[in-house]
Amino acid sequence: MQPVRRASLISQVTEQLRDEIRSGTWPVGTRIPTEPELTELTGTGRNTVREAVQALVHAGMLERRQGSGTYVVALTDLGGTLGNYFAGAHERDVLELRRALDITAATLAAARRTDDDVAELTRLLTVRAATWEGHDTTAAAVADAALHRAIVAASHNAVYLEFYDSLLPVIESTIHQHIDATGEGFHSRHQNLVTAVIAGDTRAASDAARDLFEGLVADFG
Repeated sequence: MQPVRRASLISQVTEQLRDEIRSGTWPVGTRIPTEPELTELTGTGRNTVREAVQALVHAGMLERRQGSGTYVVALTDLGGTLGNYFAGAHERDVLELRRALDITAATLAAARRTDDDVAELTRLLTVRAATWEGHDTTAAAVADAALHRAIVAASHNAVYLEFYDSLLPVIESTIHQHIDATGEGFHSRHQNLVTAVIAGDTRAASDAARDLFEGLVADFG
């Protein structure tokens, strides 16, 4: 990021922050630098930075979390708008939408995954298992969502990933609620899904994703 020297500082800093989010420097789910850090990075005053951050909060791209910081929740204004809509949606409706998205994404991922995708999926599956052993339901929900997002990322469809990212906060929330209510992790089904994607078996990946979500939807009666 370069220091801002021209007029309209707030709009310029807002656009700089937006660019950092769009470029993936600050991925969805991560915390952005603090106001003092952003002040130093942009070469502007703290009030200017605060207003720029607030503009992106209003746009739905950032979310302030009391005592924790400010987090990226969407890559675009549209993603933020969709995220706000999904936040009020019925859990079963979101789960049924996820089923359609994840089955297609798993099929595409099996056909398109790269060596980097394979390494990331393997890592995240291990992380997911470790969080369950620690009995931290919040961490388990985040790890579960991260694994599913990585499968979508492995589809190498940018539009799919953008849409999925707009769902990510509500996905984490519904996963957390499901874990608290049932304690069910469907570990073998997640293993089967990742194994099929890594193997490049599109039919098996589709079947594994469908099997996983049939179990999840069944829990909603």
